[in-house]
Amino acid sequence: MARIGVIVSPRLRASTLLLTILILFSASFGDSESDVLVKFKDSLKNNGALSNWHPGTPPCNGDAENWVGLLCEQGTVWGLRLENMGLEGTIDVDTLTKMPKLRVLSLVNNNFNGPLPEVKKLHSLKAVFLSNNKFSGEIPPDFFAGMLALKKVHLANNQLSGEIPVSLSTLPRLMEVTLQNNEFTGLIPPFPPGRIKTIDLSNNKLQGEVPRGLSQLPASGFEGNLDLCGAPLKSCTAPNKLSVGTIVTVVILLVLTSAALVAVVVILLRRRSPAGQQAEAGSVGSRAAPAMRQGNQKAADLDKMEKGAVAAPPPPSKSSPGKKQSSQAKKSEHNMKITFLKEDGLKFDMSDLLKASAEVLGSGVFGSTYKADLGNGEVVVVKRFKHMSNVNKQDFSEHMRRLGRLSHQNLLPISGYYYRKEEKLFVTDYVDNFSLAFHLHAGNTPSRTQSPLNWPARLKIVKGVAKGLQYLYNELPSLTAPHGHLKSSNVLLDGSNNPLLNDYCLVPIVNREEAQQHIISYKSPEFRQSGRITKKTDVWSLGILIIEILTGKFPPDFLQDNKGGSEADVAAWVESVVGEEPTAEVFDKTIGKAKRCDAEMMKLLKLGLELCQVDVELRPDILEAVEKIEEIKEE
Repeated sequence: MARIGVIVSPRLRASTLLLTILILFSASFGDSESDVLVKFKDSLKNNGALSNWHPGTPPCNGDAENWVGLLCEQGTVWGLRLENMGLEGTIDVDTLTKMPKLRVLSLVNNNFNGPLPEVKKLHSLKAVFLSNNKFSGEIPPDFFAGMLALKKVHLANNQLSGEIPVSLSTLPRLMEVTLQNNEFTGLIPPFPPGRIKTIDLSNNKLQGEVPRGLSQLPASGFEGNLDLCGAPLKSCTAPNKLSVGTIVTVVILLVLTSAALVAVVVILLRRRSPAGQQAEAGSVGSRAAPAMRQGNQKAADLDKMEKGAVAAPPPPSKSSPGKKQSSQAKKSEHNMKITFLKEDGLKFDMSDLLKASAEVLGSGVFGSTYKADLGNGEVVVVKRFKHMSNVNKQDFSEHMRRLGRLSHQNLLPISGYYYRKEEKLFVTDYVDNFSLAFHLHAGNTPSRTQSPLNWPARLKIVKGVAKGLQYLYNELPSLTAPHGHLKSSNVLLDGSNNPLLNDYCLVPIVNREEAQQHIISYKSPEFRQSGRITKKTDVWSLGILIIEILTGKFPPDFLQDNKGGSEADVAAWVESVVGEEPTAEVFDKTIGKAKRCDAEMMKLLKLGLELCQVDVELRPDILEAVEKIEEIKEE
C-alpha cells in the first residue's frame, strides 16, 4: 500500500495543478476586455451612445477601435474617451480594475454627479479627465495616494468643495492640474518646485499664499480667488504703518494723476480746428454720425455698443480747465507712460497723445473709444476702459503681455496700454470700415457709402471670425471663453471686408459684477442655468452671430445692460427670426442671393442654429464648428 501511495500521490498533485490551471484560464476568459467593458457600460445610465459595445465584436482591431470611445494599441484598450455623451449614473471603478493596461480615463462633458469615483483603485492611470460634469462634495486628503504614474488631472467646472487634497502634491510625475470653476477652499498644497507645468485654480475660494513651487506659473491660473496672494499675485505682506511723508506724497500723486486724467479727457475731446467748425467735423469720417442723427431706430441702438458711429462731442465750453490745470497735467505726464507690446509697432508718448486731434468713435458700458491723429498720417485708436479696478497692476500687465503676443489676420492687435487703478487705456490700430454691426443695421442712410454686404462677403466674414476664434482657443487654452464678448459690434471690417475680432479676452480683467451684467458670455444659457460658462460658450456666441449675419436681425437681449432676460429670450428670438422650419425667406433682403446660393446659405443657417443650442452637450466644439464652416461654399 505504501508503494501504491507513492505512485498515486504525484498523479493527484498533477491533476490538482491541471485543474487549477483550467480554473484560472476559465476565470481569465470570463473576464475578457469585452466582458469587463460591457459590465462597465451596464452601470451607466443614458448609455445609448455606447450601443455598439457588445461581445459579438472585439473592442479593438490592432490600433483601431471597433467600439466607440476607446483608445486602442495592439489590440488592447489603453484608454476610455467617453466625452460629450450625456452619460449618467455610477462609474464602476471596481470593474475597471480588471483592465490593468488602462492608462487614460476621460469622461468630460457628461452628467455625472455626486462624489468623484475612487480613481486611485486604478493605480496605473496616467490621465484623469472629469471636467464639465456635476461632481460635488469634498475630496479626501489621500484621494490620489499611490497613483505614481499620474501626470494629468482635470476636474474643472464641477461643484467640488473643501480643500484641494494634499495627496495631489505628492505625486512624482504630476505635470498638469486644472481645478478651475469649483468651490475649493483653504490653502493650496505645497507642490514641489519645477514639477507642475500647467495649473489652473482660478475662480475658487482659495486663500493664503501661493506655494513657492507654483510661483513661476502665470497669474491667470490663480485669478478669481480673492484671498489668495503671493507670487505671481500681489504680495501677501504690507507695511503696518506709513510715514507722514509717504502719506503726503501719495495724496499729491493722486491729486496730480486725477488732474492729468481730466486733462487727457478734455484734450482728447477737443479738435484742433476752430470752434466754429467742430460741430460739423466730429463724425467718424463724416459718414457715421448722420445715421445717428436721423430717426433710424436700428442705427440708434448701435449707440449702446462699444463700437459704432456716434455724433461728435460738443465743443469745449469757456469754463474748460485753464492753464493751471494744463500745467499740472504736464508735471505728471512722465508718470503716465504707455507700455507698448509690439517691438515693430508705432511708438509715441503721452505728450503726443495729448496733442493729438481726436474724434469719438463710440461709447459703451466699459468706456469711450477715440480716434487720435498723431500727425504725419499716423492714426491710432485709444479706448478707455472702466470697471477694471479689481485687477492689480501685475496681473493686468501679465494679461496684456499675453495678448500682445497674439498675432492673427483676423484679430485686431493691441499695440499698447496704460494702467491706472480706476481705468485703463488700450491702444490699437485704426480700422476705417466700421463694425459689422454698423454694416448690418445702420440702414439705408446717407452715411452708407458702400453697398450692403452680399452673400460671398458674409460667408467670408463668418469664416474669418471662426478662424480668429479658433486661434484664441488654441493660444489661450487656460481661458474658458477666450473671446468672451463676441458680437457684431466687436467685429471690425477692413477695406476688403476681412473681419477683425475686437474686445477679446476681457473676462479675466473686468470686475466680476460688471462682467456678469454686460459681457456676452454671461448671457449664455449655461450661465443662466448653472452660473458657469464653458468651453462652448464662445461657440454659442458664434451661432448667434451667424444667424444675425444671415438674417440681418439684431439680437435685442445683447443690448441689455443688466442680468435681465434668459436663455428662453434668446431661443424665442431665434425662433421668431428663423421659425421652426427655416426657409429662404428668412435671409436678409439685402444679401443679394441667387438660387444657386440658397442651399449653401441654408446649410450655414442650420449650422448657426446647431452652434447656439441651449443644451451645451448638443453643441459642436470650436474645432468641429470651424471644420463645418469651412465646408460651406459660395455656390
